[in-house]
Amino acid sequence: MAAKSNQLEVDGLTVQLRRPEVAALLAWLIPGAGHYYQRRFGKAAVYCLCILSLYLIGLFIGSGGRFELKALGRVVYWSWTPEDRRWHFLCQAGVGLPSLPAAIEGWRASRGNEKPLFGGFMHKPTSIAELDRWHSQSAHGFDLGSLYTMIAGLLNYLVIFDAFSGPLPLLPTKKEDEEPQVPK
Repeated sequence: MAAKSNQLEVDGLTVQLRRPEVAALLAWLIPGAGHYYQRRFGKAAVYCLCILSLYLIGLFIGSGGRFELKALGRVVYWSWTPEDRRWHFLCQAGVGLPSLPAAIEGWRASRGNEKPLFGGFMHKPTSIAELDRWHSQSAHGFDLGSLYTMIAGLLNYLVIFDAFSGPLPLLPTKKEDEEPQVPK
């Protein structure tokens, strides 16, 4: 692998990274956008489609199969109270802009403003009883939806890394037909 400026030569291909910091930021904001910025269009399309689909499927499963705005955002919310430490959001936030409503709602709630800004979308539950109700209404969907959205965020962290540092070269494999060198 030969690196010069922002150009990488990997496995016989030359990859132009075009300002890796900007690419990483774009990749966090919208999955695949950093690769699109670097003109790596195939990867951009695959990453965007797969990660956002996984995230949206997680929202749907977590809602118990309902298309109500408030129900769709149940599995993604930010809360760090003694009774509800939602560490899941640290993974979900990797998706970037799609998780922004939860960050805004969590910030507002931490400042004492409990009134939902987005009609309850991605707003934390008002009580543990409401959280229990969400779990019971969706059966295991709440946990599964949380898992899907967390995996989407974690995958996008890997995509951000790829947008920043470029592809890794393949290691050369040892040819089986070569005879081992015996020292004399």
